[in-house]
Amino acid sequence: MRWWDIDAVLELEKDLFPEDAWSRGMFWSELAHSRGAEATRRYVVALEGERIVGYAGLAAQGDLGDIQTIAVVRHHWGTGLGRLLLTELLRAATAFECAEVMLECRVDNVRAQKLYERFGFEPIGFRRGYYQPGNVDALVMRLTTAPDGGFAAGTSSVQGTENNG
Repeated sequence: MRWWDIDAVLELEKDLFPEDAWSRGMFWSELAHSRGAEATRRYVVALEGERIVGYAGLAAQGDLGDIQTIAVVRHHWGTGLGRLLLTELLRAATAFECAEVMLECRVDNVRAQKLYERFGFEPIGFRRGYYQPGNVDALVMRLTTAPDGGFAAGTSSVQGTENNG
């Protein structure tokens, strides 16, 4: 993801997450930490032609990765695009030498929870009222590295998409 992708990403963000969409400033802040030798973030977009149809981001600190966001346009739900984006984030977590990856998922987003579980994420707790203003709880999930030092799931390539960044 680059700065010029932010307008399209914001449009998708507001459509998919109308109550708790990220702001322009939040994306700018994340991208500011995604370049150079001291980078601690990895943000990618998936393209269909020239149109952004998905995006995802990971923050890394020490040996901990945190999936910040994954979003896919509705007409691509169930196509495997979310799986491909998550795969890319887990590759980034391996490159950042993360020993574990955490994420929060809305308790009412069963579709996303099933995706994360297929990758080996396990529920470890809740954050009450995490998503505002709707006061929706978050399920906290964690994935730890496989014995080979990488993450066990997610070996597919990102075909049919293009990653910028």
